[in-house]
Amino acid sequence: MMSFKSSSLAGQQRHGDSEFPQVLVAEEPLSTQDLHAQSAALMEQLATHGAILFRGCGVTDAQAFDDFVTGVGLPNFAYDESLSNAVRHNRTPRVFTANEAPQDVEIFLHHEMAQTPYYPSHLFFFCEQAAAAGGATPLCRSDVLLEKLTQHLPEFVARSRAHGARYCLTMPAEADATSGQGRSWRQTLNVDTKEAAEARLEALEYDWQWLPDDAIRTTTPALSLIRHAPSGNEVFFNQLIAAFCGWQDQRNEGARSVTYGDGSAFDDADVQSAVEIAYDLVFDLTWESGDVALIDNYQVMHGRRPFSGQRSVLASLCLDSVSV
Repeated sequence: MMSFKSSSLAGQQRHGDSEFPQVLVAEEPLSTQDLHAQSAALMEQLATHGAILFRGCGVTDAQAFDDFVTGVGLPNFAYDESLSNAVRHNRTPRVFTANEAPQDVEIFLHHEMAQTPYYPSHLFFFCEQAAAAGGATPLCRSDVLLEKLTQHLPEFVARSRAHGARYCLTMPAEADATSGQGRSWRQTLNVDTKEAAEARLEALEYDWQWLPDDAIRTTTPALSLIRHAPSGNEVFFNQLIAAFCGWQDQRNEGARSVTYGDGSAFDDADVQSAVEIAYDLVFDLTWESGDVALIDNYQVMHGRRPFSGQRSVLASLCLDSVSV
């Protein structure tokens, strides 16, 4: 059976009795069968640490990454069927490019698809090619963040808990690769016509408004800002930071893209303080080509630092249960 040895990274954090992230280095070449045999133990470790970085597993391309993800045994969460607003392209049925926003664009901390009613439980990332400079993936433990927010911004936390948030997003008629939120409404809603789009949005309990250029502005129902993760930890689970700081393009203005669930505006000072507290807690995962990371989407926020040179990070999204 393939085994791993624990390792460490500069700046690695410690929360309670666990390192963040955990680092596991393969002691011999990867076998999908061996990985599958250890999947339950790996998932137990993930619940404790929140994120695991795998090194030396011999993953070199999209298909090998697909095999790695398949070996862990989690059900696939298909990008094509998701409500993600990021432009991505599939490389295998369950592997696709990470957000293809321009390299100078920062992607701010978020839980994957927390601005929608449907989101993955686990995220895999694979560094196919590390950037020449920059391009780290910031990671933040949302249970630790919630503790800090409760200490420093108790009224903000109380209001967040009581009201949740509604997210407003304008989706273009055609994909816009220059934006981190540029996926078209046809792709996002997986429809071909306006009538089908309206039917899908009605089923989702979204509000919507068609715009003159065939773009559509959608508003979600109230979604939780704070929830309990399967681990039992209470977490700051949302896209507030990403929406407020980063949903900025020719169609969207970040500060107007999210309100409390009752429609009232967030206090800019509260959100800015929350952003600063979150980034004070960040561990920047600096990629090496061949790295694979597994992230608990309930417990850990992630993002993307700007970069220079060529960078290729692939992703695969999964649902909760491990198949055995």
